[in-house]
Amino acid sequence: MKSDKNIFTKRSSWTFDKDIPKKFDKHINKSVPLYKEVQWLCNEVSDFYLKKDSIVYDIGCSTGIVLNQLAVRHKEKPKIKYYGIDIIKGMISYAKKYNNHKQIKFQNKNVLKMKFDKSDFIISMYTIQFIEPKHRQALINKIFRSLNWGGAFFFVEKVRSYDARTQDQITSMYESFKLKNGFAASEVFGKKNSLKGVLEPFSTKGNVDMLKRSGFKDISTISKFMCFECFLAIK
Repeated sequence: MKSDKNIFTKRSSWTFDKDIPKKFDKHINKSVPLYKEVQWLCNEVSDFYLKKDSIVYDIGCSTGIVLNQLAVRHKEKPKIKYYGIDIIKGMISYAKKYNNHKQIKFQNKNVLKMKFDKSDFIISMYTIQFIEPKHRQALINKIFRSLNWGGAFFFVEKVRSYDARTQDQITSMYESFKLKNGFAASEVFGKKNSLKGVLEPFSTKGNVDMLKRSGFKDISTISKFMCFECFLAIK
């Protein structure tokens, strides 16, 4: 099945590997509403949390563009350490090739198995929705424990609606958004089928409850458009 120009997938088997890394940024900008604006928001929010010796993690860093933006933005703080984590080897190889800032380290690791150092800012943009639901709470618990007091988790996810009627309406509007951005109807259908059992969004309440169970008490939605929501959770 075709999911975009020169991107072919099979049912229930979407992957970010193979030839996806070099096409990823262009594809996601077409596919996810306000993607660049959310990156901008992450940069703005970072000003409140990045100190001169902070540690920053980007979980599911993909091509590394967000960490590169942060490193440039906070270049006057040369002791900050940025860690880009991605389970896809091809993404890490691409990130290393196109982002050579000396403060950034890209690591091909499974975030469920790695240990975090104490940090001030953790980013997860459209990533945890791809992790099996049975593992998500343990990961959020780990994120909470790793943050310093006053640190923040910048958490962006696709979310399900609160009822079936609204869910159907938003799904229809999201598909219209993709068609407007140049996807063919067959590509929208192909991507939808490839994500079955791979992308499993929670509702807003499901995500907030998960954050609360880990220990977060200060949780705010700082951006939402259709089925995409950005949470800021502060320890």
